[in-house]
Amino acid sequence: MKWTKVAVIECCGAGLPGILRAVTTDDHISGPTLTTGERDAELNERLTEELVAFNTAATGASDRDMFSVKVADQAGELVGGLAAWTWGGLCGIELLWVREDSRKDGWGSRILRAAEEEAQRRGCDRVVVSSFSFQAPGFYQRHGYVETGRTPGIPGGHTDVHMFKSLIERASCSLP
Repeated sequence: MKWTKVAVIECCGAGLPGILRAVTTDDHISGPTLTTGERDAELNERLTEELVAFNTAATGASDRDMFSVKVADQAGELVGGLAAWTWGGLCGIELLWVREDSRKDGWGSRILRAAEEEAQRRGCDRVVVSSFSFQAPGFYQRHGYVETGRTPGIPGGHTDVHMFKSLIERASCSLP
């Protein structure tokens, strides 16, 4: 793992933002250091803890959780799946993938419906997802998702399409 440490040098000794300079293990520095490097699982865990605490304090919602939906064939090979989170009545789909040879078999729709049902079971009444423009925005839109915005700059001239779906209509339709 390659790491680069950078010392933050104050400007004029007045506590103002300063310049960054690379340091070696022989340098003796006081105060914070900025380090860049590979993925750091411990850091990610700490950042998540800190942001969850901040978000809970700001919103009052502390019911953060995760779930998945998985489809395997008779040989135990992955056909497709979904990873999602729930928080404060909101479900966020992080990943949905279906094996290429199974994409015309309706697995994407079944996986998505199962996730929406699980989200409702967990108290969610809305879902968000984003999909690159070359992936599946049309798939989500066919399932009632509405585009809420786009982020440009995806490689190849593509965009990240952000979508939203209310689960309230679906829940009310299923009532006797």
